[in-house]
Amino acid sequence: MSKILDHLEEWLITLLIAGATLITFTAVMHRYMSGYAIPGLQDWLLSLNFSWAQELTIIMFVWMAKFGAAYGVRTGVHVGVDVLINKLNDKNRAKFVLFGLGAGAAFTGIVATLGGHFVWENGAHYSFLHLLGRDTGDLPEPPTTPDLEWPTWMVYSAVPLGSTLMCFRFLQVAVGFLRTGELPHHDHGHVDGLADEDEVPKDVNWYEMDDNVHPRDLKHPPHGDGTSGEPRK
Repeated sequence: MSKILDHLEEWLITLLIAGATLITFTAVMHRYMSGYAIPGLQDWLLSLNFSWAQELTIIMFVWMAKFGAAYGVRTGVHVGVDVLINKLNDKNRAKFVLFGLGAGAAFTGIVATLGGHFVWENGAHYSFLHLLGRDTGDLPEPPTTPDLEWPTWMVYSAVPLGSTLMCFRFLQVAVGFLRTGELPHHDHGHVDGLADEDEVPKDVNWYEMDDNVHPRDLKHPPHGDGTSGEPRK
């Protein structure tokens, strides 16, 4: 189940950012090409309405940011200032780490609860009753966005949904830390697609020279041990 959720999270983020990029590119090209007096083409381009593009792009980036934050918790992408915590002994460090994860889960849980209440009062209550054919009573119709005219509660749903997923990820990381004593870590220096054989050994001193004259050739070691040249005399 967790694997399925991970893939859905990644695909949602990928589709949102790809879609927003494509919409922005199309809108810019439409505006640019509409300025050329090309018979037939200009009239056709001017007949297209892209006034909704900016609003939809903003909505997509908001949703991407909320679910991207949850992805960051799961993969350890978020930056943390833990210099002092790492200097503590294992027992005290574990307490501070769990406290931080618990605080993150509590905060995002509160945001999810308040966000859900706001979305419900902002028109979701009316929409669900109307969808089920129930009497809406004195409930007002939900407000809509200016260009797309979508119910605003649908847009604001990114807050409770994204925060709920983020809260779950904090708890997931905390449980994993209790079991293994390890936190998810993202290597910001790693670039996907690079061959492992091209990587320089991490325990090699870049500034060390074998003969006090020529720098070490780290990419083409003759002995396969990450060193080159004659031993230092």
